[in-house]
Amino acid sequence: MLSVAVAATDTHRAIDAVWRIESPRLISGLARMVRDIGIAEDLAQDALASALEQWPKSGVPDNPGAWLMAAAKHRAIDLFRRNQVRERKHEELGYELEAQEKTVPDLDASIDDHVGDDLLRLVFISCHPVLSTEAQVALTLRLLGGLTTEEIARAFLVPEPTIAQRIVRAKRTLAEKRVPFELPRKAELAERLAPVLAVIYLVFNEGYSATAGDDWLRPALCEDALRLGRILAELVPREPEAHGLAALMEIQASRSRSRVSRAGDPILLFDQDRSRWDQLLIRRGLAALDRAAKLGGAIGPYALQGEIAACHARARVPAETDWQRIVTLYGELAALAPSPVIELNRAVAVGMAFGPAAGLEIIDALASEPSLATYHLLPSVRGDLLAKLGRVDEARAEFKRAASLTRNARERKLLLERART
Repeated sequence: MLSVAVAATDTHRAIDAVWRIESPRLISGLARMVRDIGIAEDLAQDALASALEQWPKSGVPDNPGAWLMAAAKHRAIDLFRRNQVRERKHEELGYELEAQEKTVPDLDASIDDHVGDDLLRLVFISCHPVLSTEAQVALTLRLLGGLTTEEIARAFLVPEPTIAQRIVRAKRTLAEKRVPFELPRKAELAERLAPVLAVIYLVFNEGYSATAGDDWLRPALCEDALRLGRILAELVPREPEAHGLAALMEIQASRSRSRVSRAGDPILLFDQDRSRWDQLLIRRGLAALDRAAKLGGAIGPYALQGEIAACHARARVPAETDWQRIVTLYGELAALAPSPVIELNRAVAVGMAFGPAAGLEIIDALASEPSLATYHLLPSVRGDLLAKLGRVDEARAEFKRAASLTRNARERKLLLERART
């Protein structure tokens, strides 16, 4: 009996992992078919429920994504048949889906033409102007990032019920406004670009440094964000910030292999083996920054962050890092897009360039910032600066507080280890 229970638990873990990877593709593909994001997500959830019921008995299939899509299509056909009296077009779409049933799409196949890219199309739909910026980002993170409402709330530094309400209202609004499932026309791209960039970057960040769970990295999210960022940069080649975001993600992703130990534990920037940094990604990132610069105009927040990442990428060893340049770049970034998190990062750079006391002064000024009250990186950075100043007991207390605030198991372990040293 024990072995059966263990096997069932392992299968459920596998299903959870599959869902994280496949749900964005599943939902975006279904949304193209049924033209309704809410219905698409419901169908995807029904397919997940079927998997939870069947896979513990039959085992995880060789192509779980295709299995989920086939199950969801069956549900879609049933749904449209039940509603065919109410609306004739549903009957026609049901027959169309049934005709496609014999050919299960390869969900992992590359898509060369952006017009056929369901994921990118769904990003633009989720970022439609009928929605507020906050709703656009939250909805897309939910649908394409596969993030839970709790994870999105932590990314936004706002209460979980707030995010849940935004997502529900966003889906309802898109359905009521009958937003078409298509990419915006060229004239509409500019107004839709900013929230799309924000969405892609937040998805990348969740993959690069997971807010919750047992893993420090979630590579699938980074890969999806990188793919979307690259496609977007080609879709709007005259937009410097699209190239700036691509550059930022390429350079950040270059460190992925060196950011975790073989056991999966985090390795901080100064302790990383820089020979393991992916030079191809670094070259791609620097080339993207060059493309952004050649387009002219004022440098934007993503290009500025890309330049900061490039300062680290160009340093062969930590001691070669141009921290004064990074401080200047963070100053420009803070002036362009003021944020407590940016100020926190600037404090780190100031501490490296001008000494820990200078950095601590900035950190202490942020102590009363409401949005950082439960942000674990504030006490983590403060603890690091205090340790460098020799204020060991205070540093330990800050690391313990940071550990109590993080929802990521690997990060919690690292912070508690730092508290003990």
